[in-house]
Order: sequence, then structure tokens, then C-alpha cells
Amino acid sequence: MRRRLTAALLLLSLYLSPALTVYAQQTSAPTVPAPNAQARNATGDQTDAIARIKDEGLSRSQVMQTLQYLTDVTGPRLTASPGMKRANLWTRDKLTEWGLQNSRLEAWGPFGRGWTLQRFAAQVTAPQNIPLIAYPKAWSPGTNGVLTGDVIYLDAKDESELQVFKGKLRGAIVLVGNPRELKARFEPLGSRLTEKELLQLADAPDPAQRAAVRRPTPEQLAQLQAAQKFSAARLQFLTDEGASVLVEQSRAGDGGTLFVQSASVAQPFDTPREKRINAWDKNAKSVPQIVVASEHYNRTVRMLQAGERLRMTIDLAVQFHDEDLMGYNTIAEIPGTDLKDEVVMLGGHMDSWHAGTGATDNAAGVAVCMEAVRILKALNLQPRRTIRVALWSGEEQGLFGSRAYVAEHFGAFTTNPTTAPGTTAQSTLQKKPDYEKLSAYYNLDNGTGRIRGVYLQGNEAVRPLFRQWLAPFREMGAQTLTISNTGGTDHLSFDAIGLPGFQFIQDEIEYDTRTHHSNMDVFDRVQADDMKQASVIMAAFIYNTAMLSERLPRKPQRTN
Repeated sequence: MRRRLTAALLLLSLYLSPALTVYAQQTSAPTVPAPNAQARNATGDQTDAIARIKDEGLSRSQVMQTLQYLTDVTGPRLTASPGMKRANLWTRDKLTEWGLQNSRLEAWGPFGRGWTLQRFAAQVTAPQNIPLIAYPKAWSPGTNGVLTGDVIYLDAKDESELQVFKGKLRGAIVLVGNPRELKARFEPLGSRLTEKELLQLADAPDPAQRAAVRRPTPEQLAQLQAAQKFSAARLQFLTDEGASVLVEQSRAGDGGTLFVQSASVAQPFDTPREKRINAWDKNAKSVPQIVVASEHYNRTVRMLQAGERLRMTIDLAVQFHDEDLMGYNTIAEIPGTDLKDEVVMLGGHMDSWHAGTGATDNAAGVAVCMEAVRILKALNLQPRRTIRVALWSGEEQGLFGSRAYVAEHFGAFTTNPTTAPGTTAQSTLQKKPDYEKLSAYYNLDNGTGRIRGVYLQGNEAVRPLFRQWLAPFREMGAQTLTISNTGGTDHLSFDAIGLPGFQFIQDEIEYDTRTHHSNMDVFDRVQADDMKQASVIMAAFIYNTAMLSERLPRKPQRTN
């Protein structure tokens, strides 16, 4: 999941739907057992658990073997697809093989239809043959065989200009959107966090103490809503006029890398979220939609503008799966000892998009979490608390899998009815019995980069513990703690109801420039040494948390 939101969307979200969050009362920082009391090896001799974790994870790692199976063999893992279900079953069985207990699939939902790409090819066939780098959007319908049609560039800028195309689009293959200017790259595609950037994170202010975020001006809101309204009107127009295929250019990327997600469904732009039709809904209807690499898209537009008549051939075969509309999370445990009723959780989302194999988003995080629990089992370490690994689905569609799990096991907000005119409905947190049993949840979902530290998510009380736990990994580049929040992934499901949920700081590598939701999100873009480093740090954090005399401290109670 992308962790960076555009400023406009963030401001609109803050303006239209302010969060209501309740946090549990802050507790004093728990103590950590002395290192010699943490673990014993198989012969009963005392040992340094963290040193053993580092040795196992660096010298006998299986993280890349796990990653290779999830990506190359299992392939794309779109939520509710057969590939996702295959990944659920394989991870469940692999965790069982490693000695974890209670390995299972937990259903949530209903979500909607699965989708599988069976066959796809696209090329310009006249006035010359131009093979295209392109992918269909997820949940797009197929073309019912090979389809050849005239290519039309829809360059309308507002609803009145759409009328110029009325009666001209039936059966046509329509290019939607302006060409994107591409410039030479003089900066590397891959990067690591610099010391300056890490210092900025470490010095970041407490998010609870920041000044209120400036709301968008009426003019900015009007511009955003006008753009959304026109986009919805254009899609409805294309649907009504009988366009055969919609062709968009990649939103980013160049050199053959393109970014592609979900198909769109025609509906009024102001349809409330709870009533919107998603492409995966069982009864959704949409036009076939593909995304083309920007260089190829730009060329077709320029040829049309030069007066050429283009024809394109597209063969798109897909299969929808609606026999099981549920989503599934994979869950497994290492049982605790004297505090076994309390839980430490770790996880990442296993669902992916379909143009690549979801290697950095987020088979990497899944493989690290699996490797972390494998390390603990291989060393026969006996945690005091139960350690539970959760591999989520539905994250890419809105954290569906983790939100459902948190609501089922820990609690959720309910909206209190209000009858007073002009007042805002208030929400109340309804806690489940296990709410007080969770110590912490640790998430990994920012690509292949090594861990550089932890986002404290506004929880200052954990800083002394986390500083102590990072100390053995200073030479590996992990030492930064920032009070900052980070978003866009599954720790938010826990944090939203006041439970300690954390995401690690990671090096960017090529996440935003090349792999995130792209056709290049594949095994070869993953860095093995970084994965090993992240695995041992994850293992150390969950083990240390499981061995505490008390739960991790929680943020002070507040409402906003």
C-alpha cells in the first residue's frame, strides 16, 4: 500500500471525515527481563536470545525462498482470486510445517468477486503494426474474443466538449487522458534514507501537538469536486455511447514500467461511499479497460493528432469468480507460557495487484514476518506471551482484512444516533474481551528496504524500550525513532481503536519509482540482505515484546 497521499486528497479527507479515535490510558513503561533470563537453548544452557536470532536469521535464512514461492510460483494475489486463496493455503501449511499452532484461514466479508486474467494482447495494427506494453485493469471485463476497432482520442476537457463525440464512439477503442510529458532521469531510481532524512524523522514534532491542518479553501474544494464530477461524467458518457475499450496511460513510470490498479464503474461522482459500486461487486458492470505505457500512449496520440487513422487489436480474456465472495486472512501462533492469554502480533498484507507478482508490495513484508516466526521456532525460544502472525487480504482495497479482524477480535466504533440539527454524530468504542490482551502489533509494508527504525505513531512512552531494542542493530543501520505517524497500511486498523500498532521505517529503494503497483513489482527487485536484516529485527521486536513483564504502554486517552 502506498504510504504517501497526495496533499489534495489528504486535505479533503481531513475536511470531510475527521477521525474519531479513543486511546486507552497510558501505563508506565514495562521492564525487560535480563538477557540471561530470556532464553535457553535445547541443552538447557543459558544464551543470548538476540545474538542467536541474528545468527539464525543471517546465517540460515529462508526468507528469499519464501518470497520466491509467493511471487514466482503463486503469482499475483488479487483479493478473492484463486491466486490469493492459493497463497492463504500455502502460507498456512508452511507455518504449520515450521511448528506454529492454530494455523488457519479466518474469513471476513463478504468482499466480492475474484478475478483472473486468462489472456491478453494489445497492438496497433494500422497503418502499421506497433506492439504495446499494456495491462488490463483488475476486474475489467473481457472483450469476448479478439476485438479490432478504430482508435479515437477523447480530448474533451469538460462536459460540454463531450457532446462533440456523441454518436461517434460505438465500437471504438478510446484513448482517455492527456499525454504525460516524459523527461530524462538524472537521479537514481533507487535510494536509501540519508542521515539528514533520518535526523528529520527523529526531530519530527509529536503529531498530537501539531497545529491544526489547514483545510482546503472553498476554491480548492470546488476545483477538486469539479474534476471528480467530470471524470465520472466522462466514464458514464463512454459507457452510454458504447465504447468497446477504454485505454489510459500509466499514471507514472517510464522505460516500460507502468502502474495499474482497478477498473472503474460508471456512477454519479457524489454517490456516498457506502453505496458506491466497486469493480469487484458481484453485479458491477463496466467497460473493458487497459493501461498502456506512457511512451506508447503518447505516440498513438501524436499519430492521431497528425491525421493518421489508427486501428487497434485487443484480445482480453478474463474469468470472474463469484462462488465464494469472502476474503481470508492467514493466522498462526507460537503459544506463550505464563502469559499465554496475552498476545503480541506481527503481520503484513499478502494481497497484491496483478501486473507484477506483488514482490515489494507486499510479499516482502509477508516473507519477513514468516521468517521472523520461523527463526523463533528454529531456536526453540519460549515466549511468555502468545505470538500471532497475521497475513492480511483486502489491504489494497482499504485495509478490509485487518479492519475486519480487529473489529471481530478487539473492538470497533459504533455511531451514536443524534437528532439535534447541525450536530455531528459521535462514535463510541465498543471493546471486545481481547482488547486488553493485546500488547502490540508490528507491521511491515514499505517494500524491500532494510529497517532503519520505527514510527512510534504518537506513542512516546515506548521510546525507551524501542531504543534499547534497536541497540543491537545499530551497526545494521537501524537506530531512528520518530514520534511521527505513518499511514496507508494495516497497523492503522489497530491504532484507530487505541491499540499499539507500529510500522517500521524502511529505505525507499525503488518503491515509488519502479515497483509500487507496477508491472515491475517482481522478485528480482527485492534485496536479499535487506530482507535478512528486516527479519531479524522483526523477530527481536516480537520476542522482546512477548517477554516483557507488562504490556506495552498505550497512548493517553483522547478524542478528536
